[in-house]
Amino acid sequence: MEDKHREHPQAHVDIYEKQPVPFGLVRFGVAPDHPEVKNVINTFTQTAHSGRCAFWGNVEVGRDVTVPELREAYHAVVLSYGAEDHRALEVPGEELPGVCSARAFVGWYNGLPENRELEPDLSCDTAVILGQGNVALDVARILLTPPEHLERTDITKAALGVLRQSRVKTVWLVGRRGPLQVAFTIKELREMIQLPGARPILDPADFLGLQDKIKEVPRPRKRLTELLLRTATEKPGPEEAARRASASRAWGLRFFRSPQQVLPSPDGRRAAGVRLAVTRLEGVGEATRAVPTGDMEDLPCGLVLSSVGYKSRPVDPSVPFDSKLGVIPNVEGRVMDVPGLYCSGWVKRGPTGVIATTMTDSFLTGQMLLQDLKAGLLPSGPRPGYAAIQALLSSRGVRPVSFSDWEKLDAEEVARGQRTGKPREKLVDPQEMLRLLGH
Repeated sequence: MEDKHREHPQAHVDIYEKQPVPFGLVRFGVAPDHPEVKNVINTFTQTAHSGRCAFWGNVEVGRDVTVPELREAYHAVVLSYGAEDHRALEVPGEELPGVCSARAFVGWYNGLPENRELEPDLSCDTAVILGQGNVALDVARILLTPPEHLERTDITKAALGVLRQSRVKTVWLVGRRGPLQVAFTIKELREMIQLPGARPILDPADFLGLQDKIKEVPRPRKRLTELLLRTATEKPGPEEAARRASASRAWGLRFFRSPQQVLPSPDGRRAAGVRLAVTRLEGVGEATRAVPTGDMEDLPCGLVLSSVGYKSRPVDPSVPFDSKLGVIPNVEGRVMDVPGLYCSGWVKRGPTGVIATTMTDSFLTGQMLLQDLKAGLLPSGPRPGYAAIQALLSSRGVRPVSFSDWEKLDAEEVARGQRTGKPREKLVDPQEMLRLLGH
Protein backbone atom coordinates (compact mmCIF):
# COMPACT_ATOMS: atom_id res chain seq x y z
CA MET A 1 0.00 0.00 0.00
CA GLU A 2 2.79 2.42 0.96
CA ASP A 3 4.27 2.03 -2.53
CA LYS A 4 1.08 3.23 -4.17
CA HIS A 5 1.09 6.38 -2.03
CA ARG A 6 4.54 7.32 -3.16
CA GLU A 7 3.86 6.41 -6.78
CA HIS A 8 0.62 8.32 -6.95
CA PRO A 9 0.31 11.46 -4.82
CA GLN A 10 -3.50 11.63 -5.05
CA ALA A 11 -4.27 7.97 -4.36
CA HIS A 12 -6.55 7.24 -1.44
CA VAL A 13 -6.62 3.66 -0.14
CA ASP A 14 -9.36 2.18 2.05
CA ILE A 15 -8.66 -1.18 3.68
CA TYR A 16 -11.63 -3.41 4.52
CA GLU A 17 -11.07 -6.21 7.03
CA LYS A 18 -13.34 -8.96 8.32
CA GLN A 19 -11.79 -8.99 11.82
CA PRO A 20 -12.43 -6.03 14.15
CA VAL A 21 -8.64 -5.61 14.38
CA PRO A 22 -5.91 -5.04 11.76
CA PHE A 23 -2.70 -6.91 10.79
CA GLY A 24 -4.22 -10.25 9.73
CA LEU A 25 -1.60 -12.94 9.44
CA VAL A 26 1.02 -11.00 11.41
CA ARG A 27 -1.29 -10.93 14.42
CA PHE A 28 -3.00 -14.30 13.98
CA GLY A 29 -0.45 -16.42 12.09
CA VAL A 30 3.03 -15.52 13.34
CA ALA A 31 4.06 -17.56 16.39
CA PRO A 32 4.02 -15.69 19.74
CA ASP A 33 7.68 -16.58 20.34
CA HIS A 34 8.72 -14.87 17.07
CA PRO A 35 8.09 -11.23 18.10
CA GLU A 36 10.75 -9.88 15.70
CA VAL A 37 8.60 -10.96 12.73
CA LYS A 38 5.84 -8.69 14.07
CA ASN A 39 7.95 -5.51 13.72
CA VAL A 40 6.28 -4.96 10.34
CA ILE A 41 3.25 -3.80 12.38
CA ASN A 42 5.13 -0.51 12.90
CA THR A 43 5.31 0.03 9.13
CA PHE A 44 1.61 -0.84 8.74
CA THR A 45 0.75 1.62 11.52
CA GLN A 46 2.68 4.44 9.80
CA THR A 47 0.76 3.73 6.59
CA ALA A 48 -2.56 3.69 8.45
CA HIS A 49 -1.76 7.10 9.98
CA SER A 50 -1.44 8.64 6.53
CA GLY A 51 -4.32 10.99 5.70
CA ARG A 52 -4.79 9.03 2.47
CA CYS A 53 -5.27 5.62 4.01
CA ALA A 54 -8.20 4.38 6.11
CA PHE A 55 -8.83 1.07 7.86
CA TRP A 56 -12.37 -0.30 8.24
CA GLY A 57 -12.48 -3.45 10.37
CA ASN A 58 -15.47 -5.61 11.31
CA VAL A 59 -16.65 -5.49 7.68
CA GLU A 60 -16.98 -8.81 5.89
CA VAL A 61 -16.77 -8.41 2.12
CA GLY A 62 -19.25 -10.76 0.45
CA ARG A 63 -21.61 -10.54 3.43
CA ASP A 64 -21.76 -6.93 4.74
CA VAL A 65 -20.89 -5.38 1.40
CA THR A 66 -20.54 -7.00 -2.03
CA VAL A 67 -17.65 -6.76 -4.48
CA PRO A 68 -19.88 -5.11 -7.16
CA GLU A 69 -20.81 -2.45 -4.58
CA LEU A 70 -17.11 -1.81 -3.90
CA ARG A 71 -16.31 -1.70 -7.64
CA GLU A 72 -19.07 0.85 -8.10
CA ALA A 73 -17.66 3.07 -5.31
CA TYR A 74 -13.93 2.90 -6.17
CA HIS A 75 -11.74 3.18 -9.26
CA ALA A 76 -10.02 -0.10 -8.42
CA VAL A 77 -10.48 -2.94 -5.92
CA VAL A 78 -7.75 -5.36 -4.78
CA LEU A 79 -8.69 -8.70 -3.17
CA SER A 80 -5.96 -10.00 -0.87
CA TYR A 81 -7.81 -12.14 1.62
CA GLY A 82 -5.48 -15.14 1.45
CA ALA A 83 -6.35 -18.77 2.11
CA GLU A 84 -8.53 -18.99 5.19
CA ASP A 85 -9.53 -22.64 4.91
CA HIS A 86 -7.39 -25.68 5.65
CA ARG A 87 -7.15 -28.61 3.25
CA ALA A 88 -9.01 -31.63 4.63
CA LEU A 89 -7.19 -34.96 5.03
CA GLU A 90 -10.16 -36.74 3.42
CA VAL A 91 -9.58 -39.91 5.44
CA PRO A 92 -11.98 -41.85 7.70
CA GLY A 93 -11.96 -40.72 11.34
CA GLU A 94 -10.86 -37.14 10.75
CA GLU A 95 -14.07 -35.92 12.43
CA LEU A 96 -13.14 -37.65 15.74
CA PRO A 97 -12.49 -35.51 18.83
CA GLY A 98 -8.73 -35.13 19.23
CA VAL A 99 -8.28 -34.26 15.52
CA CYS A 100 -8.00 -30.64 14.45
CA SER A 101 -6.34 -28.54 11.79
CA ALA A 102 -3.00 -26.93 12.59
CA ARG A 103 -4.57 -23.73 11.28
CA ALA A 104 -7.25 -23.79 14.00
CA PHE A 105 -4.63 -24.66 16.64
CA VAL A 106 -2.50 -21.66 15.59
CA GLY A 107 -5.63 -19.47 15.58
CA TRP A 108 -6.41 -20.69 19.11
CA TYR A 109 -3.05 -19.83 20.69
CA ASN A 110 -2.87 -16.56 18.72
CA GLY A 111 -6.34 -15.34 19.77
CA LEU A 112 -8.19 -15.59 16.44
CA PRO A 113 -11.82 -14.99 17.50
CA GLU A 114 -13.28 -17.90 15.49
CA ASN A 115 -10.91 -20.40 17.18
CA ARG A 116 -11.14 -19.11 20.76
CA GLU A 117 -13.26 -22.03 21.95
CA LEU A 118 -11.04 -24.80 20.55
CA GLU A 119 -9.66 -26.03 23.93
CA PRO A 120 -7.51 -28.88 22.57
CA ASP A 121 -7.11 -31.85 24.92
CA LEU A 122 -3.39 -32.13 25.69
CA SER A 123 -3.76 -34.91 28.26
CA CYS A 124 -2.10 -37.50 25.98
CA ASP A 125 1.62 -38.19 25.80
CA THR A 126 1.98 -38.34 21.99
CA ALA A 127 0.84 -35.88 19.33
CA VAL A 128 1.06 -36.45 15.58
CA ILE A 129 1.28 -33.56 13.13
CA LEU A 130 0.52 -34.52 9.54
CA GLY A 131 2.68 -32.26 7.38
CA GLN A 132 6.26 -31.03 7.35
CA GLY A 133 6.06 -27.30 6.65
CA ASN A 134 6.81 -24.25 8.80
CA VAL A 135 3.31 -24.26 10.31
CA ALA A 136 3.80 -27.90 11.39
CA LEU A 137 7.12 -26.92 13.03
CA ASP A 138 5.52 -23.88 14.71
CA VAL A 139 2.84 -26.07 16.23
CA ALA A 140 5.34 -28.71 17.36
CA ARG A 141 7.52 -26.02 18.91
CA ILE A 142 4.63 -24.44 20.83
CA LEU A 143 3.56 -27.89 22.09
CA LEU A 144 7.09 -28.67 23.35
CA THR A 145 8.37 -25.29 24.56
CA PRO A 146 8.51 -25.05 28.37
CA PRO A 147 5.51 -22.84 29.29
CA GLU A 148 7.73 -20.46 31.30
CA HIS A 149 9.41 -19.54 28.00
CA LEU A 150 6.02 -18.55 26.57
CA GLU A 151 4.66 -16.52 29.48
CA ARG A 152 6.45 -13.36 28.33
CA THR A 153 4.95 -13.56 24.82
CA ASP A 154 1.55 -12.44 23.48
CA ILE A 155 0.18 -16.01 23.51
CA THR A 156 -3.37 -15.96 24.88
CA LYS A 157 -4.02 -16.52 28.57
CA ALA A 158 -6.30 -19.48 27.77
CA ALA A 159 -3.68 -21.20 25.61
CA LEU A 160 -0.96 -20.69 28.19
CA GLY A 161 -3.21 -22.25 30.84
CA VAL A 162 -3.85 -25.33 28.69
CA LEU A 163 -0.14 -25.66 27.77
CA ARG A 164 0.86 -25.51 31.45
CA GLN A 165 -1.32 -28.60 32.06
CA SER A 166 -0.10 -30.38 28.91
CA ARG A 167 1.13 -33.96 29.24
CA VAL A 168 2.41 -34.13 25.65
CA LYS A 169 5.97 -35.53 25.68
CA THR A 170 6.53 -36.64 22.08
CA VAL A 171 5.54 -34.97 18.81
CA TRP A 172 5.89 -36.74 15.45
CA LEU A 173 5.85 -34.74 12.20
CA VAL A 174 4.76 -37.05 9.40
CA GLY A 175 5.46 -36.48 5.69
CA ARG A 176 4.53 -38.45 2.56
CA ARG A 177 7.88 -37.78 0.95
CA GLY A 178 11.52 -37.78 2.11
CA PRO A 179 14.12 -35.48 3.71
CA LEU A 180 14.79 -33.75 0.36
CA GLN A 181 11.13 -32.66 0.06
CA VAL A 182 10.41 -31.15 3.49
CA ALA A 183 8.67 -27.78 3.19
CA PHE A 184 10.05 -26.03 6.29
CA THR A 185 13.01 -23.62 6.18
CA ILE A 186 16.38 -23.76 7.91
CA LYS A 187 15.77 -21.06 10.53
CA GLU A 188 12.70 -22.93 11.86
CA LEU A 189 14.54 -26.26 11.81
CA ARG A 190 17.55 -24.88 13.67
CA GLU A 191 15.27 -23.42 16.32
CA MET A 192 13.60 -26.81 16.73
CA ILE A 193 16.91 -28.67 17.06
CA GLN A 194 18.01 -26.26 19.80
CA LEU A 195 14.67 -26.24 21.63
CA PRO A 196 15.24 -26.25 25.42
CA GLY A 197 14.20 -29.49 27.13
CA ALA A 198 13.54 -31.35 23.86
CA ARG A 199 15.61 -33.73 21.77
CA PRO A 200 15.30 -34.63 18.07
CA ILE A 201 14.60 -38.21 16.95
CA LEU A 202 15.78 -38.78 13.38
CA ASP A 203 16.37 -42.23 11.88
CA PRO A 204 19.80 -42.37 10.17
CA ALA A 205 18.36 -45.01 7.78
CA ASP A 206 16.11 -42.31 6.25
CA PHE A 207 19.24 -40.43 5.17
CA LEU A 208 21.17 -43.23 3.43
CA GLY A 209 22.63 -42.18 0.08
CA LEU A 210 21.54 -38.58 0.61
CA GLN A 211 25.10 -37.23 0.69
CA ASP A 212 25.46 -37.81 -3.10
CA LYS A 213 22.03 -36.39 -3.96
CA ILE A 214 22.66 -33.17 -2.01
CA LYS A 215 25.30 -32.04 -4.53
CA GLU A 216 22.79 -31.18 -7.25
CA VAL A 217 20.09 -29.39 -5.19
CA PRO A 218 19.83 -25.56 -4.96
CA ARG A 219 21.77 -23.92 -2.12
CA PRO A 220 18.98 -23.21 0.43
CA ARG A 221 17.71 -26.80 0.08
CA LYS A 222 21.31 -28.05 0.31
CA ARG A 223 22.02 -26.24 3.60
CA LEU A 224 18.71 -27.42 5.05
CA THR A 225 19.36 -31.06 4.09
CA GLU A 226 22.94 -30.94 5.40
CA LEU A 227 21.64 -29.76 8.78
CA LEU A 228 19.09 -32.61 8.86
CA LEU A 229 21.76 -35.10 7.84
CA ARG A 230 24.23 -33.92 10.50
CA THR A 231 21.56 -34.02 13.19
CA ALA A 232 20.52 -37.56 12.16
CA THR A 233 23.94 -39.14 11.70
CA GLU A 234 26.63 -37.29 13.67
CA LYS A 235 27.34 -38.13 17.29
CA PRO A 236 26.66 -34.96 19.30
CA GLY A 237 29.47 -33.35 21.34
CA PRO A 238 29.54 -33.95 25.13
CA GLU A 239 27.58 -30.76 25.93
CA GLU A 240 24.83 -31.43 23.40
CA ALA A 241 24.73 -35.13 24.37
CA ALA A 242 24.16 -34.14 28.02
CA ARG A 243 21.45 -31.66 27.00
CA ARG A 244 19.63 -34.33 24.98
CA ALA A 245 19.96 -36.94 27.71
CA SER A 246 18.31 -34.60 30.24
CA ALA A 247 15.49 -33.58 27.86
CA SER A 248 12.05 -34.69 29.05
CA ARG A 249 10.39 -34.12 25.67
CA ALA A 250 11.16 -35.22 22.11
CA TRP A 251 10.15 -34.56 18.52
CA GLY A 252 10.83 -36.56 15.39
CA LEU A 253 10.36 -36.57 11.65
CA ARG A 254 8.66 -39.61 10.09
CA PHE A 255 9.23 -39.77 6.34
CA PHE A 256 7.58 -41.78 3.53
CA ARG A 257 4.25 -42.08 5.36
CA SER A 258 0.80 -41.06 4.14
CA PRO A 259 -2.28 -40.93 6.44
CA GLN A 260 -4.97 -43.49 5.56
CA GLN A 261 -7.21 -43.32 8.61
CA VAL A 262 -7.52 -41.79 12.07
CA LEU A 263 -7.92 -44.74 14.45
CA PRO A 264 -10.62 -44.48 17.13
CA SER A 265 -10.19 -45.36 20.82
CA PRO A 266 -11.82 -48.67 21.92
CA ASP A 267 -15.03 -46.82 22.89
CA GLY A 268 -15.01 -45.03 19.52
CA ARG A 269 -15.21 -41.68 21.29
CA ARG A 270 -11.89 -40.13 20.25
CA ALA A 271 -8.71 -40.39 18.22
CA ALA A 272 -6.18 -42.96 19.45
CA GLY A 273 -3.77 -43.19 16.54
CA VAL A 274 -3.14 -42.78 12.83
CA ARG A 275 -2.86 -45.56 10.27
CA LEU A 276 -0.11 -44.67 7.80
CA ALA A 277 0.60 -46.13 4.37
CA VAL A 278 4.33 -46.60 3.76
CA THR A 279 5.31 -44.79 0.54
CA ARG A 280 8.23 -44.66 -1.86
CA LEU A 281 9.25 -41.90 -4.23
CA GLU A 282 8.75 -41.89 -7.99
CA GLY A 283 10.04 -39.27 -10.41
CA VAL A 284 12.84 -36.75 -10.01
CA GLY A 285 13.41 -33.33 -8.43
CA GLU A 286 10.41 -31.18 -7.50
CA ALA A 287 8.06 -33.50 -9.40
CA THR A 288 8.77 -36.42 -7.04
CA ARG A 289 5.55 -38.18 -6.05
CA ALA A 290 4.91 -40.47 -3.09
CA VAL A 291 3.26 -43.77 -4.08
CA PRO A 292 2.01 -46.36 -1.55
CA THR A 293 4.03 -49.59 -1.30
CA GLY A 294 1.14 -51.58 0.19
CA ASP A 295 2.68 -51.70 3.68
CA MET A 296 0.85 -50.11 6.61
CA GLU A 297 1.93 -48.88 10.01
CA ASP A 298 -0.07 -47.69 13.02
CA LEU A 299 1.17 -44.75 15.07
CA PRO A 300 -0.60 -44.41 18.46
CA CYS A 301 -1.37 -40.85 19.65
CA GLY A 302 -4.06 -38.88 21.44
CA LEU A 303 -3.87 -35.70 19.34
CA VAL A 304 -3.77 -35.37 15.54
CA LEU A 305 -3.08 -31.98 13.95
CA SER A 306 -3.40 -31.79 10.19
CA SER A 307 -1.10 -29.37 8.43
CA VAL A 308 -1.37 -30.49 4.82
CA GLY A 309 -2.02 -27.09 3.27
CA TYR A 310 -4.49 -24.26 2.91
CA LYS A 311 -7.11 -23.20 0.43
CA SER A 312 -8.87 -19.98 -0.45
CA ARG A 313 -12.64 -19.60 -0.49
CA PRO A 314 -14.65 -17.70 -3.10
CA VAL A 315 -15.51 -14.28 -1.61
CA ASP A 316 -18.49 -13.26 -3.71
CA PRO A 317 -20.42 -14.88 -6.60
CA SER A 318 -19.47 -11.96 -8.87
CA VAL A 319 -15.74 -12.81 -8.65
CA PRO A 320 -14.46 -15.62 -10.89
CA PHE A 321 -12.97 -18.47 -8.84
CA ASP A 322 -11.06 -21.61 -9.78
CA SER A 323 -12.15 -24.09 -7.12
CA LYS A 324 -9.71 -26.76 -8.34
CA LEU A 325 -6.65 -24.54 -7.91
CA GLY A 326 -8.25 -22.48 -5.15
CA VAL A 327 -7.35 -19.13 -6.71
CA ILE A 328 -9.01 -16.19 -8.44
CA PRO A 329 -8.09 -16.62 -12.13
CA ASN A 330 -5.77 -13.72 -12.97
CA VAL A 331 -2.93 -12.54 -15.15
CA GLU A 332 -0.20 -10.90 -13.06
CA GLY A 333 -2.81 -9.90 -10.48
CA ARG A 334 -5.43 -8.60 -12.93
CA VAL A 335 -8.63 -10.58 -12.41
CA MET A 336 -9.69 -12.20 -15.70
CA ASP A 337 -12.55 -10.41 -17.49
CA VAL A 338 -13.23 -7.98 -14.60
CA PRO A 339 -11.57 -4.60 -15.34
CA GLY A 340 -10.54 -2.64 -12.24
CA LEU A 341 -10.47 -5.78 -10.06
CA TYR A 342 -7.11 -7.12 -8.84
CA CYS A 343 -5.85 -9.81 -6.49
CA SER A 344 -2.71 -10.39 -4.50
CA GLY A 345 -1.14 -13.02 -2.24
CA TRP A 346 -2.31 -16.59 -1.74
CA VAL A 347 -5.70 -15.97 -3.34
CA LYS A 348 -3.73 -14.90 -6.43
CA ARG A 349 -1.10 -17.63 -6.70
CA GLY A 350 -2.08 -20.41 -4.30
CA PRO A 351 -0.95 -21.23 -0.76
CA THR A 352 2.84 -21.34 -1.13
CA GLY A 353 5.74 -19.22 0.09
CA VAL A 354 6.49 -17.17 3.17
CA ILE A 355 5.54 -13.62 4.23
CA ALA A 356 8.38 -12.08 2.15
CA THR A 357 7.17 -13.86 -1.02
CA THR A 358 3.67 -12.53 -0.50
CA MET A 359 4.98 -9.01 0.13
CA THR A 360 6.87 -8.98 -3.20
CA ASP A 361 3.72 -10.28 -4.82
CA SER A 362 1.64 -7.35 -3.51
CA PHE A 363 4.17 -4.86 -4.90
CA LEU A 364 3.78 -6.51 -8.33
CA THR A 365 -0.02 -6.28 -8.20
CA GLY A 366 0.32 -2.62 -7.11
CA GLN A 367 2.50 -1.94 -10.15
CA MET A 368 -0.08 -3.50 -12.49
CA LEU A 369 -2.81 -1.30 -11.01
CA LEU A 370 -0.66 1.82 -11.53
CA GLN A 371 0.17 0.79 -15.11
CA ASP A 372 -3.56 0.41 -15.85
CA LEU A 373 -4.23 3.80 -14.27
CA LYS A 374 -1.56 5.48 -16.44
CA ALA A 375 -2.86 3.66 -19.53
CA GLY A 376 -6.37 5.03 -18.86
CA LEU A 377 -7.88 1.59 -18.29
CA LEU A 378 -9.60 2.53 -15.00
CA PRO A 379 -12.80 4.61 -14.75
CA SER A 380 -11.91 8.28 -15.19
CA GLY A 381 -14.63 10.23 -13.39
CA PRO A 382 -14.85 10.82 -9.62
CA ARG A 383 -15.96 7.92 -7.42
CA PRO A 384 -17.62 8.28 -4.00
CA GLY A 385 -15.33 5.80 -2.21
CA TYR A 386 -16.06 5.21 1.48
CA ALA A 387 -18.97 7.69 1.65
CA ALA A 388 -21.08 5.36 -0.53
CA ILE A 389 -20.02 2.23 1.37
CA GLN A 390 -20.59 3.87 4.76
CA ALA A 391 -24.21 4.56 3.81
CA LEU A 392 -24.71 0.92 2.77
CA LEU A 393 -23.09 -0.43 5.95
CA SER A 394 -25.10 1.91 8.13
CA SER A 395 -28.37 0.82 6.48
CA ARG A 396 -27.37 -2.81 7.17
CA GLY A 397 -26.56 -2.20 10.82
CA VAL A 398 -22.82 -2.84 10.39
CA ARG A 399 -20.51 -0.80 12.66
CA PRO A 400 -17.02 -0.54 11.15
CA VAL A 401 -14.01 -0.29 13.46
CA SER A 402 -11.62 2.52 12.48
CA PHE A 403 -7.86 2.63 13.05
CA SER A 404 -8.27 5.02 15.97
CA ASP A 405 -10.82 2.56 17.44
CA TRP A 406 -8.15 -0.13 17.08
CA GLU A 407 -5.65 2.08 18.91
CA LYS A 408 -8.03 2.12 21.91
CA LEU A 409 -8.24 -1.69 21.82
CA ASP A 410 -4.46 -1.85 21.39
CA ALA A 411 -3.93 0.31 24.51
CA GLU A 412 -6.32 -1.95 26.45
CA GLU A 413 -4.44 -5.10 25.34
CA VAL A 414 -1.08 -3.60 26.28
CA ALA A 415 -2.43 -2.51 29.70
CA ARG A 416 -3.81 -5.99 30.38
CA GLY A 417 -0.50 -7.54 29.32
CA GLN A 418 1.56 -5.27 31.57
CA ARG A 419 -0.14 -6.69 34.67
CA THR A 420 1.43 -10.08 33.99
CA GLY A 421 4.65 -8.99 32.26
CA LYS A 422 3.43 -9.75 28.71
CA PRO A 423 3.72 -7.40 25.71
CA ARG A 424 -0.09 -7.58 25.45
CA GLU A 425 -3.05 -9.75 26.42
CA LYS A 426 -5.07 -10.12 23.24
CA LEU A 427 -8.80 -9.51 23.29
CA VAL A 428 -10.36 -12.60 21.71
CA ASP A 429 -14.08 -11.83 21.85
CA PRO A 430 -15.40 -9.47 19.12
CA GLN A 431 -18.45 -8.60 21.28
CA GLU A 432 -16.17 -7.48 24.10
CA MET A 433 -14.10 -5.41 21.62
CA LEU A 434 -17.22 -3.64 20.35
CA ARG A 435 -18.45 -3.09 23.94
CA LEU A 436 -15.12 -1.48 24.88
CA LEU A 437 -15.56 0.88 21.91
CA GLY A 438 -19.10 1.75 22.99
CA HIS A 439 -20.58 0.32 19.77
